[in-house]
Formats: sequence, structure tokens, C-alpha cells
Amino acid sequence: MTTFRRYLSLYGALWRNSVTREMSFKANFLLWIIVELLWFGLQLTFMSVLYSHTDSIAGWTKWEVVLLVGSSNFIQQLFTAFFLTNLTEISEHIRTGKLDFMLLLPVNTRFLVSLRKVDLGAYINSACALVVMAYAGHRLHLSPSWLQFAGFALMALAGLLVHYSLMFLLSTVAFWTVRAQGITYGYYNLFNIARLPDAAFPRGAFKAFFTFGLPMLLVSNVPVKTLAHKLDSPWELVLLAGMGLGCFVASELLWRWSLRHYTSASS
Repeated sequence: MTTFRRYLSLYGALWRNSVTREMSFKANFLLWIIVELLWFGLQLTFMSVLYSHTDSIAGWTKWEVVLLVGSSNFIQQLFTAFFLTNLTEISEHIRTGKLDFMLLLPVNTRFLVSLRKVDLGAYINSACALVVMAYAGHRLHLSPSWLQFAGFALMALAGLLVHYSLMFLLSTVAFWTVRAQGITYGYYNLFNIARLPDAAFPRGAFKAFFTFGLPMLLVSNVPVKTLAHKLDSPWELVLLAGMGLGCFVASELLWRWSLRHYTSASS
């Protein structure tokens, strides 16, 4: 408990520092919120155009897909709020030697490089995604139980863990390539796959890869299925939770192995 309180206090200090930094550039802060909201609106508009020509796609109705898009954006914005900026800066820490100083601090280095900065605007955008989900649920006449809400929350956390672990794993490539922003942002662009119904993809290598290799099709689909009564099997819950834990363990092992072979920026 002492260690937990220590890290909680440290995270509070990092949070206050992030608030100070964001408020120093208020126009930029507001602009990025607007840009993200416009992008979210474009995704919803695209789905509306699709459903103006059909009533169902692979068994998913319009408002079920809106619920899925909202869930995908909610998880993505939480990831952005906590981790995106930090993970994309890992390669710069390695290249410039800042990681050397972080390794000397009396704190877990992974904790520091993962949570040093907070994107406050993403919290506002994630709240907007929840509003869209609530409206879609209203149009679907859903009345989830507390158990379903808990299942959604746990599966959303598992999806967040998948995104974090895989991008962290990709960021460690910078120990050998010096720069890895292209790789990490390339992975971030794959988030768009998560807003599509998994049933819309035919069985094959593509679906298998984005289910078991990079589990994008699980990240948003499984949480939404717990709310919309569309779970094909409870094993989908186990699979997403297992993929989250497996990805985290893999990223931790590669991180530790990379640090053991790290010779610092100045060798």
C-alpha cells in the first residue's frame, strides 16, 4: 500500500504538470478537441451514408454500428489521454539520452515513460463518445443490467490494455532503429479497423490476423456485444482478456530484454 500511494502521488504530480502545460497553450488545446470531434463526426456520417442504402450489414443495424463506433472512439480517446504522446516519445528519449536520466530515478522506468504526460482534451472527446453510445442505446431500446455495464467496463479496459501493450512493444523497436514514430503512428492508424463489425469480414487470413495477431476486431466489438446482446460465445470475453494479458506480458519481456542490451545514448 505504501508503494501504491507513492506512485499515486507521483501520478498526481505528473497530472498537475500536464494541466499547467496544456493551459499554457489554450488555443492549441481547444483546436485539437475540435479536430477530434470533427473526425468522430465524419465517421458517424460515413456510417449514415452506408445505411441510407441498406438496413443491415452482416446482421448489424445502423444504431448498433453507431454504438460500435462510439465504443471504438471511447477506447481510442482513453488510450490517447493516457498513453499516445508518451509512447510516441520513447524513441526521442532513447535518441537524445533522456532515457539515461529516467533509468537513474528511484521509480519504475516503464511507469514513467508510459504516464509522464496526459492529454486532457482526449478526456472531453471520450465523454462525447459516451454520449453518442448512450443515444444509440436509447434508439435500440437497450436496458443493460449492472452486470452488462461491468462486463463492458472490464472488456473496454482489456481493449485499452491491448492497444497500450502493442504500441509499447512497437516503441521498443527504437532501441535498434533510433526512430520509431513511423511504426507507432502506423499502428495507431489501424485503430480505424476497430470501428467495423467483425461479422462484416469474411473468414480468411485478414480476419484471423486482426483477431489473433493484432486483435483490432476484438477491442471494440466484444465490449459492445456485451451491451447489445450480440455475444456469440462467452469465449469472446475470455479471448479478449487473454489477448490483453498476453500482449502486456510480451511487451514487458521485450522491454526488459531491450534494457539489458541498452548501452545508453553515448554508449
